[in-house]
Amino acid sequence: MKLLMVCLGNICRSPMAEGALRARLEASRLAGRVEVDSAGTGGWHAGEAPDRRAIACARGHGVDISGQRARQLRPTDFDDFDWLLCADENNLRDVVQRAPAGRRDRVVLLLDWAGTQPSGEIPDPYTGGPEDFQQVWRLVDSAAQAVVARLCAM
Repeated sequence: MKLLMVCLGNICRSPMAEGALRARLEASRLAGRVEVDSAGTGGWHAGEAPDRRAIACARGHGVDISGQRARQLRPTDFDDFDWLLCADENNLRDVVQRAPAGRRDRVVLLLDWAGTQPSGEIPDPYTGGPEDFQQVWRLVDSAAQAVVARLCAM
């Protein structure tokens, strides 16, 4: 199974989601069996590390995301990944518009697919403070736990 976390710039939400899911997978019986990556719909931050606040938040929860580098969503991602898991409705809409015919049904909201919040969105913490990054961590970590449970049940 290959999962791609998607947000706008790939420096806050999707790197945190990738880090949370990797950590939860490594602590499960699925360790080494599920691939996880992240991307942004925009390429403004390509090659950059995650936002320093995202790094600090994840580190506070025992997860190191400092080695990740932002990248933009690529056309090949639709073939390379089983699911493209989007942070919010805007990301979902953008990714669906880029998806080739026959691949759109694998583009979904992360919180919805995880089963933690039907039609739920992960708010962008970029213009906020530490509390906003903590809120995002709670959402992505809860989703990561649910994804691991879902995959273990398959």
